[in-house]
Amino acid sequence: MDIASVVKGIATLSWLLVIGVIVLVVARAARARPVKRAAVLVSILVAFAIVLTLVGAGLVFLQPEERGIVISPYDSQGYRTESLGPGLHWIIPGETVTLYPISRQTYTMSASASEGNLYGDDSIRARTKDGQEVFIDASVIYAIDPTNIIQLHITWQGRYQDELVRPLARGIIRDMASQYGVEEIVSSKRIELEAKVTAELTAKLGENSLTMVDFVLRDIHFSDEYAAAVEQKQIAEQLALQAEFIVEQKKQEAEQARQVAQGVADAVVIQSKGDAEARVIQATAEAEAMNLIAQVLKDNPGLLTYQYILKLAPNVKVIILPGSSQFILPPELIAE
Repeated sequence: MDIASVVKGIATLSWLLVIGVIVLVVARAARARPVKRAAVLVSILVAFAIVLTLVGAGLVFLQPEERGIVISPYDSQGYRTESLGPGLHWIIPGETVTLYPISRQTYTMSASASEGNLYGDDSIRARTKDGQEVFIDASVIYAIDPTNIIQLHITWQGRYQDELVRPLARGIIRDMASQYGVEEIVSSKRIELEAKVTAELTAKLGENSLTMVDFVLRDIHFSDEYAAAVEQKQIAEQLALQAEFIVEQKKQEAEQARQVAQGVADAVVIQSKGDAEARVIQATAEAEAMNLIAQVLKDNPGLLTYQYILKLAPNVKVIILPGSSQFILPPELIAE
């Protein structure tokens, strides 16, 4: 409780006490008792109550977040040229003080009935560059400029929120939204849109003694028809991506099968080359061996006969041949 309220409370109690004393004086007078001292007391109490009333009526206490405009019938302009700051002040009886908050204030426009400053759907309906209808939820955070509070009072009084902040914000948002396509607003250009609205609101509010703190683009939603079209487009894009994935997968499988087949073919070719080279090497070796054998036999004709004898059964003592058959052994061996 501030001092001004305390003084006013004491003044009220003083008047109640005066009334009580007057009743007491009247009661004593009715009983023919002396009332001279009581009358003096009443006079003192009345004077004290008047002083407290005058003092209390002139005392004004302002909180740290408040500023006051003094409306004065004693000034030619009708108001004091300096606003009242925080703390205790005394004004001349007959003057009044209009208080204004200088703390930050938020004005919200939302489709949700319980979120905005106005009950019901208060979102901003706008048309984009490509003719689509969008609904925008937004909040404007602002404050009164303490240095221009008197001008604000002269121009807007207490109507600045409903008649300045609200229509300015809605109009600027509509104008800026019309410069973008619907897909730009919800994706790549959303931050740019927010920045442009903030800059324009800052300038316009500044011209009317208000300071722009921040602009919040809370949400963007569409008409039911466009939302259904967007959903169908997204489904089609997902199906296209899925089909593209399947095609790519089949390509990879085909490429894998081709590589496997190529590997098998290469292996067969390598094996065939190896077999052929092995046969060539074997044939070459056999030919060289035959040449060596022929050369040895040529140089040693009896070697073949010797090898033949070795091949006969070791127990054979007599060989009977038909009379007309040729001897299979050379005559010189038979003679022996």
